Amino acid sequence: MLKFMSNVLEAALSFHKENQIPLAHNIFRPHSENYYKLFSYARNLRESIQLSEFDNYLLSTDIGDFGLYEGEEVPLDHPFIVEAAEYKGKKVELNKPKRGGKKKFFVYVKNDKGNVIKVQFGDTSGLTAKINNPAARKSFAARHNCAAKKDKTKPGYWSCNLPRYAAELGLKGGGNFFW
Repeated sequence: MLKFMSNVLEAALSFHKENQIPLAHNIFRPHSENYYKLFSYARNLRESIQLSEFDNYLLSTDIGDFGLYEGEEVPLDHPFIVEAAEYKGKKVELNKPKRGGKKKFFVYVKNDKGNVIKVQFGDTSGLTAKINNPAARKSFAARHNCAAKKDKTKPGYWSCNLPRYAAELGLKGGGNFFW
């Protein structure tokens, strides 16, 4: 069985490579067992395969790994767990960006101390997010060093990951990639 699974994952990774499909667009159904196993398999072969900048970023996270949460095994880094918390006496959802605030968007997150904070991000001068323009995405990612943004308490992290939440925020386009 183990050899069969290894062959399935090897074939899936080859399919991604041959068809130039980034790992972010995993061919397995999201949240399926093979979905997570493909990330783990690719992480083990990371040094010997050619990956895009975003795929390298994904494999530097815990995606494909599992941890215990309240006694239950849960996937890490995909998706963010939307949990309820309290901010200034008001019930809020964590890690779920919304429109509004002083900036264009905001999100509630927990900082290192366990306190809920509000992170505001986005442009206020009326510029639009050009998520569907590949050249603009590439330029934004390079300009803002998106591959290095890993701190959820910083606006840069959320700006770089904005396309992941495009549909929820009423933006056209988007997907499982950063700019």
